[in-house]
Amino acid sequence: MAELVSGAQTWKDPNATPFIKIKNVTKKFGDFVAVDDVSLDIYRGELFCLLGGSGSGKSTLLRMLAGFEKPTSGTIEIDGQDQAGSPPYRRPTNMMFQSYALFPHMTVEKNIGYGLRRDGAPASAINERVAQIIDLVKLGGFEKRKPDQLSGGQCQRVALARALIKRPKLLLLDEPLAALDKKLREETQFELKKIQETLGVTFIVVTHDQEEAMTMSTRMGVMTGGKIVQVGEPHEIYEFPNSKFVAEFIGSVNMFNGRVIEDAADHVRLRSDDAGCDIQVAHGISCSPDEQLWFAVRPEKIHINRTRPAGDANITEGVVEEVAYMGNHSVYLIKLASGKQVRVLQSNLERHDSGATHGSERVFLTWGGASGVVVRP
Repeated sequence: MAELVSGAQTWKDPNATPFIKIKNVTKKFGDFVAVDDVSLDIYRGELFCLLGGSGSGKSTLLRMLAGFEKPTSGTIEIDGQDQAGSPPYRRPTNMMFQSYALFPHMTVEKNIGYGLRRDGAPASAINERVAQIIDLVKLGGFEKRKPDQLSGGQCQRVALARALIKRPKLLLLDEPLAALDKKLREETQFELKKIQETLGVTFIVVTHDQEEAMTMSTRMGVMTGGKIVQVGEPHEIYEFPNSKFVAEFIGSVNMFNGRVIEDAADHVRLRSDDAGCDIQVAHGISCSPDEQLWFAVRPEKIHINRTRPAGDANITEGVVEEVAYMGNHSVYLIKLASGKQVRVLQSNLERHDSGATHGSERVFLTWGGASGVVVRP
């Protein structure tokens, strides 16, 4: 049975069979619709992230995959098997909870081997598997410690090892890094991704953290109001959001409202009072004359100029209100004549730049025709 290897993109193969098929799944709690007619295919070996804010439905969808909740309607298939009526312990899944749920009276090795002991596996096999997984998650030397003798990051790895030791076909992770501090969370993101790639196990991760989803996932699904509103690879979601909501939810973005004044196959032109200029975008869009649309452009795609560049579009003028030095980059807040505040990010390539833009300076902002996208609300 083929597994996804690093760099493979099974979801782009029209002949590939999805490992997980979620079809028209709805979950209601009384009158409240937590998950609303969701359909989604996930392929073997993916690290797929369900990304959304609180109440978006992502954790409920994960719990239905695990068997802890039953769909009100719709079907869930895992590896070709319909999971209707199948309890959690009969599914080819394991779940790592946000709280880690470690046994406080057990050592690291006892916590990790708990599931195999319950299954009645021979002691020799348990010891061998525990040693292998401890090495994989880099917990060597901690075997005899108990949870209260471990750091948050070490507890997280114990929980991961315990979830993986039974070699599930599918591992479900609910906010697995939420309890870690920022630096440790960033380090653990790469460790988790490396472990997933090494084992080839399909991971589905629920998170509210956009950076976490962007860093780890092969693909991600953005959820709001119980629906998945866009699915794609991280760069697709970031560079080509399909709506105003997705553009604003993923990372930082500048949004300009505008009216369509020119619509061609290879470009669209908006007249924008927000931006104080015409906006020309180097891609077509299905729209109506005079339709009101939004233009989304990321802060790092905008350039600051002290003199007005040539051209009749994508050029506006404003005053620098604030400058925030962030080390590897600086963030500029620039107020346009319309009152719109624009966020611009510039890399700090020099250790000391005496010519850097400063507060209260009047500047021109420009961006390329392919630097942003037109979206609808």
